[in-house]
Amino acid sequence: MDGMVQADAFEEYLAGIRRLVRERLIPAEARLEGQETLPEDITQRLREAGLFGISIPTRYAGLGLSMEQQVRVMLEVTYASAVFRARFSTTIGLGSQPILYNGTEAQRAEWLPRMASGEATAAFCLTEPEAGSDAGGVRTTARREGAHFVISGTKRYITNARQAQVLIVMARTAEGTRDAAGISAFIIPRDTPGITMGAADRKMGQDGSATSEVYFDEVRVPESALVGGREGGGFKTAMRGINHARLHVATTCVGQAQRLLDEALAYAKQRRQFGQALAEFQLVQAQLADSRAELLAARSMVLETARAFDAAGEAQGPLVADIACCKLFASEMVGRVADRAVQVHGGMGYMRGSVVEQFFRDVRLLRIFEGASDVQRLLIAKEMMR
Repeated sequence: MDGMVQADAFEEYLAGIRRLVRERLIPAEARLEGQETLPEDITQRLREAGLFGISIPTRYAGLGLSMEQQVRVMLEVTYASAVFRARFSTTIGLGSQPILYNGTEAQRAEWLPRMASGEATAAFCLTEPEAGSDAGGVRTTARREGAHFVISGTKRYITNARQAQVLIVMARTAEGTRDAAGISAFIIPRDTPGITMGAADRKMGQDGSATSEVYFDEVRVPESALVGGREGGGFKTAMRGINHARLHVATTCVGQAQRLLDEALAYAKQRRQFGQALAEFQLVQAQLADSRAELLAARSMVLETARAFDAAGEAQGPLVADIACCKLFASEMVGRVADRAVQVHGGMGYMRGSVVEQFFRDVRLLRIFEGASDVQRLLIAKEMMR
């Protein structure tokens, strides 16, 4: 990572992102309903804003932001629907980081500039019908045939798979193994023969952010597709991207909670019952106050952990538990804030077309993906026991 971009330049960039969110993204939220992916004009705005490249060093045509700066950018972006962030999130985290930290220089030079520009959306293919939280249970196989590997298997719930140009694929190269040590990572262009995409999944929320199954039927790739040019280590490669992504998910929870709280407060101040504004009732005030306190705690957690991430550099092992703490607390927090926001809105909060109803459905996913809350608890405890 390049490190901290000069303060004045970064603040100017952040102000531009804030304008983009208020002037373009929030007004476009209504266009997401029932859509598989973002409208192309909105995706192009995200490209032009450099959002596909915030985690990629400048030497590969990215913005080279520090983690603290990335978090501050994401706090602004996710004040709008989390769906906008989902369009580039797989590229800046799970797609680019395994290549950046574990790939060969040839792999970095080929893919990272294309990812940074938004030309190549990346999809991360780890989850399978029988391997979700148990990432070490991957059954997709990659058997060696001379100077090639032949990959077969099925991946499930893959974000942006149908929009991707490149797939980061976890497959088992050590035949007969059933643990993480036998997994390798591959970089595979989406148009490689033998790859087919399932239909877009129908989900509770997150309209405009597509997930689908991906099928690999005897997909033949050269040795050069192997991340880092070596077998094994795929799980470690995956975790590098997942660790980065989890902190971004925690940040997304904070951004969404801020919007939900602002919507609830504005409604409580203008909605009148029994001759006074809802905001005058102490029980409503308590819901707003609890939300603000939890939101401040989560915001402080992600910013402090981002600073520690930057300070640790390559030695980020001890931060696994801290990042898991952020993901656990923030995702549970935003669920509570969303529930209170709907409650404050009353019947209006249950109606399709209201912001809090849409966000209520959208944020429920945040307690599940990139490691469900119970997985985070187990991970935190395991790290504490070391």
